[in-house]
Amino acid sequence: MDSGTRSDVLIVGASVAGLSTARALRDEGFAGTITMVGEEDALPYDRPPLSKRILTGEWAAGESALCTQADLDRLGIRLLRGTAAAALDPAGRVVTTASGDDLRYGTLVVTTGVSARRPAYGAGLGGVHLLRTRADAIALRAGLATARRAVVAGAGVLGSEIAAGLRERGVAVTLAGRSRHLRLGLAGALLSPLIARLHRANGVELRLGEEVIGLRGDDRVTAAVLSGGDVVETDLVVAAIGCVPNTGWLASSGLDVSDGIVCDFAGRAAPGVFAAGDVAAWTDPRTGVPVRVEHQLNAAEQARLVARTIATGAVPAAPPVPFFWSDLYGTKIQVYGHGGGTSLDTIAGDPESGRFVAAVQRDGIVTAVVGWNMPRDFRTARVHVGRPAQLVDLKGR
Repeated sequence: MDSGTRSDVLIVGASVAGLSTARALRDEGFAGTITMVGEEDALPYDRPPLSKRILTGEWAAGESALCTQADLDRLGIRLLRGTAAAALDPAGRVVTTASGDDLRYGTLVVTTGVSARRPAYGAGLGGVHLLRTRADAIALRAGLATARRAVVAGAGVLGSEIAAGLRERGVAVTLAGRSRHLRLGLAGALLSPLIARLHRANGVELRLGEEVIGLRGDDRVTAAVLSGGDVVETDLVVAAIGCVPNTGWLASSGLDVSDGIVCDFAGRAAPGVFAAGDVAAWTDPRTGVPVRVEHQLNAAEQARLVARTIATGAVPAAPPVPFFWSDLYGTKIQVYGHGGGTSLDTIAGDPESGRFVAAVQRDGIVTAVVGWNMPRDFRTARVHVGRPAQLVDLKGR
């Protein structure tokens, strides 16, 4: 690669948000040069299957690819694989890579995503895993060949998905988390009782309010120590204790990276610089507060809006409404809207039946809707987000 290479659009980050930006630019008729930079030495791939179909063995790791090299060639997208960004000079419009090359650009889109937060325990101990990359998934799946018992650390979405995947593999699972509630995306803790019931019905031992504080073992982990004092014997530990935005390379850029890359409501972080996906904190025009949403669908929608702005100059009136989904033990859970709700009220179906749609409310306003095995009614109910709660009547439309 020649130092000083210039692209009309440079995309740093080659996952869903990065690839979606590049594709959407072409869809919008953008004819300029596009370069995409990916730290991993792989074509862009989908991350949700890592904790689902790849973990359970339904898919081979390569089946999560989002495109082929031929697809990129056809679209005229240059992909630099195995290339890490090291610094950004926004004034000079240049990104410097870890190998010292300068990549000049007209417009920069940062889609570097997040990295799994590493626990303070387990360094150098076999049988301790993270799950963020394809390599992580391959290593975890290999570790399951001899594992009969597992401890999952983390009571968030990923922890629940990993626990469900391990149970499908026949592994005995203990799910431990600092929070006393299981948190599922935008719904926060409101779905915790239902998620807990689902886990227990499928044989997961829940240790909520107890975090893993240490491990035992010589070369390999043999037990996890919980904050309550109990010691849980295990063959394997998966830490799902949160993520850290990949913004270290931007430390000297002058951008606001207090929690991801802080952007306006259109994804603009600075003149000529946009951000999309898990790393991007788009400002909510309702509150003036930057919000990061870690989910594939949000990443793709933000990418589409950024691409349209770059290609046409059209600025979105507001950021996309977050949309989240998960599958646990064959149960399809969907959430559309904003977080911060304080109550959950059923508007269709019945939670006891395992099929319902509910409105999440705060101060008399519907902030989100939740679907539980009712995708069609969930789609209908999405129009209620932002409306006064007393006007919600799904059955009456």
